Amino acid sequence: MTSDAALGELDGPPPERVLRIEEPDLGLVAFVVLDSTALGPAAGGVRTTAYASEDDALADARRLARSMTHKCALGGLDAGGGKAVVMDHPGLRRAEAFAELGRRVEALRGDFRTAGDLGTTDEDLAAMAAHTRYVHTDTGSLAGAVGRGVLRCAEACADAAGRPGLTGLRVAVQGCGDIGAAVAEAMAGAGAEVWVADLDEARASAVADRIGAGVVSPREVLFADVDLLAPCAVGDVIRASNVGQLRAWAVCGGANHICADRAAHDALHRREVLFVPDLVSSAGAVIEGIGRTVMGLSDRGGLIDLLRQTARLVLEDAAGSDEPPIVHAVRRARARLERAR
Repeated sequence: MTSDAALGELDGPPPERVLRIEEPDLGLVAFVVLDSTALGPAAGGVRTTAYASEDDALADARRLARSMTHKCALGGLDAGGGKAVVMDHPGLRRAEAFAELGRRVEALRGDFRTAGDLGTTDEDLAAMAAHTRYVHTDTGSLAGAVGRGVLRCAEACADAAGRPGLTGLRVAVQGCGDIGAAVAEAMAGAGAEVWVADLDEARASAVADRIGAGVVSPREVLFADVDLLAPCAVGDVIRASNVGQLRAWAVCGGANHICADRAAHDALHRREVLFVPDLVSSAGAVIEGIGRTVMGLSDRGGLIDLLRQTARLVLEDAAGSDEPPIVHAVRRARARLERAR
């Protein structure tokens, strides 16, 4: 069971719109889910991965779109949640398939605003952008925004622990892709002692050399002797079965769905490990994209910086409750959505 399903996040109204896209000549099967436009156009990236079935692909699109609805609400955005997923396989003619996906996004006339996500390359986004105005291709700016948002939420963890900022704190960053590298750089810039890990050892070493960090094995990074753990690669890495091995007193990262299920959230809460839900900590990218293209903000930094306050409020809610932070984050998001309806 996914974390969203376990938390009941798919309760409530169904998605406003679900599109199934199939082009057999291109090997393309994709789903676009517009979960909510109560606050504005649906925003969410394009995920490309090998799904076992269409049912799995659609379920993933729906849960990710619902998460984006909550993320946008918590980020103070004039936007709702959406998601596109592409079923990856050897017969996928990528350039033509993503060009067709771009045409389908354009046909939605701005109701869906998208960007990259897991498994989708810069080349894929460029193929889409040739046919739609509604795809964000500047992955560097989005990664930097996530780095800034994770930093602000890490500062909220320090606030909650009574620590004077991040200077001297030990931080382990899992993943050295665009987002992980940006998070590691932001943490190092704030004075933290940073350790990085990636399945690509050369990539981890390159990031470490650039920012003056150490390198830790991908097998050991989750259980490193650090203050704060920042998962920035795949999701579902924190499970009830491994929470007891964590040595960090805080978890705050740029990945989506860091916790595998509600049991993982509960286990962290019982151990009094501070956890900023990724609905808050990873919101920098959508704030950057929607803040510029929909809200017309010349500077999105202030809105990203407000994630520190949101994280503090969620952590404070959880501190006096038997329910973990994710429950309080979803509750706050739903309250804003209800006010908009």
